[in-house]
Amino acid sequence: MEKIRNFCIIAHIDHGKSTIADRMMELTGTVEKREMKEQLLDSMELEREKGITIKLTPVTMKWKGHTLNLIDTPGHVDFSYEVSRSLQAVESAVLVVDATQGIQAQTLANVYLAIEQDLKIIPVINKVDLPAADVEGTAAQIMNLLGCSREEIIEASGKTGFGVDKILDAVISRGPEPRVVSRDGSLGLRSSITKALIFDSYFDDYRGVVLYVRIFEGEIAKNAEILMMAAGTKGLALEVGILTPKMKSQEKLSEGQIGYIVTNLKTTREAKVGDTVTLAKGLAIKKDEGGTEVFDTSGKKLEPLPGYKNVLPFVYAGFFPVSNDQYKELKEAIEKLSLSDSALRYEPENSPVLGFGLRIGFLGLLHMDIIKERLEREFGLDLIVTNPSTNYEVVMNNGEVLEIKSAADLPDASEIREIREPWVKGEIIVPKPMIGNVLNLINAKRGHQTSVSYIEERAVIDFEAPMANLLTDFYDQLKSATSGYASFNYELNGYRADDLVRIDFLVAGHKMDALSVMAHRSEADGIGREVTKKLKEVIPRQNYEVALQAAIGARVIARETIGAYRKDVTVKIHTGDRDRKAKLLEKQKRGKARMKRFGKVDIPSEAFTVMLKRD
Repeated sequence: MEKIRNFCIIAHIDHGKSTIADRMMELTGTVEKREMKEQLLDSMELEREKGITIKLTPVTMKWKGHTLNLIDTPGHVDFSYEVSRSLQAVESAVLVVDATQGIQAQTLANVYLAIEQDLKIIPVINKVDLPAADVEGTAAQIMNLLGCSREEIIEASGKTGFGVDKILDAVISRGPEPRVVSRDGSLGLRSSITKALIFDSYFDDYRGVVLYVRIFEGEIAKNAEILMMAAGTKGLALEVGILTPKMKSQEKLSEGQIGYIVTNLKTTREAKVGDTVTLAKGLAIKKDEGGTEVFDTSGKKLEPLPGYKNVLPFVYAGFFPVSNDQYKELKEAIEKLSLSDSALRYEPENSPVLGFGLRIGFLGLLHMDIIKERLEREFGLDLIVTNPSTNYEVVMNNGEVLEIKSAADLPDASEIREIREPWVKGEIIVPKPMIGNVLNLINAKRGHQTSVSYIEERAVIDFEAPMANLLTDFYDQLKSATSGYASFNYELNGYRADDLVRIDFLVAGHKMDALSVMAHRSEADGIGREVTKKLKEVIPRQNYEVALQAAIGARVIARETIGAYRKDVTVKIHTGDRDRKAKLLEKQKRGKARMKRFGKVDIPSEAFTVMLKRD
């Protein structure tokens, strides 16, 4: 145990986590130089293209007689639960800060997570070789944040490999040995029960569900029968081993080790991130609505490792194939993706305009963006995505509480006592001169600032705001208002009741359910005017006049009219006879009125994405 060190690398997006991990694997000889490529641990094509880590990846390295287990974590806020589970699987964290950008929002969020898990933090300043690097300024920010001395901060460059050996040495000298857990979840005390934390799981087409685990106590051998304590599912450990970063099988995984277990399970829903794996032999399971309880032979209840929670999506969007023939393919594709992504929830949805599709729940907007790109790339689907919305809690007059995921599901207004919307607690880090711009933006989104603190030349603004107002393009507007210098991090902060209404959009008198949105009454008129204007630009002209209306219930709050095509029906009359002209114009007028009554306006797919970008 004293020769094992478990650590992870935490940082803001694009501060060089994956590049430093590459240099570590190169330096320790874990990967041969000919097999080396940039961001080796980012296996997904999309990860490499966007330059972000989506799925965390563990790797085992050897350095100076020690075994080092590294977990490269995702940096984006949508995957913060994954980050917190990875931090629970290790004892020390290498905090990487970009010398050209300094401390940013997710640096802070991840530091707080690491402190919460009681990890030893090893600060590193990356990219010191760049001309724009401000090493001393960044060091002052880190010292201010962590209260450490200047000597403790390691200078490094992931690109050239400078200082990476010092980071590895610091992990060995400063990082503590692996810890063990007792029955009641407190650290340092042993029990006789095997316990391993699942910090990631994915679905392999050929092998089934593969778990990435950290063994806290006991051992798991090949072919052992295993049990997930929270899900209550049993399975077989068909193969166990370590990652280098390729799978390298072993006879067993022992205390303190990080490795993988290939199981016979069919979906990651049976083995979610944060669950505790134990050996099933001699254990009894009791399942009820409150969850799963596990008992040993003497009838004593066994406690799983602390911190497990069921991750629920809070951004929903309708996904419809452009051609209805592709619905079956869309359903199969989502089923395949959900096998390896336990946070993905979906249910069938039917729209009179768009036909059959799926309403899918995501952890955040980046999660949605990635799933959409994967569906289009890996499965060749052509999709229409409706305006993303969040879930609302509706309290009925009889006291019943409903959860609605789309504005179209809202019950009749006369039956509703109140509507609650989700709020978020956010944190924005900006240079001091730009505080005013950011505060104006927060106020415009119905949010309010709760506090402002300072780290050297930067301000940390804590604020609260409704989730729905941050969904569409808050991040883009924040970048514009701060010339790209701001960084942003958020977490859900409960539900609050407010004066919320449903805005319906009518095209030629027909209500389009797929366009309906929830909004605060004070913002409804503005949204109605804005969306009808945009719809006027994207819906093609017809041979008759088409009215576009925004309405709250029966009250129309905005209207735009798409003018009809004009055909000069009098062109074939060569004489100046007024009666003949009037007769033809009257006939045309009657034809247009009839068309208006029976005509059907074809809505292009762009109409459903006008809400995604607001001016």
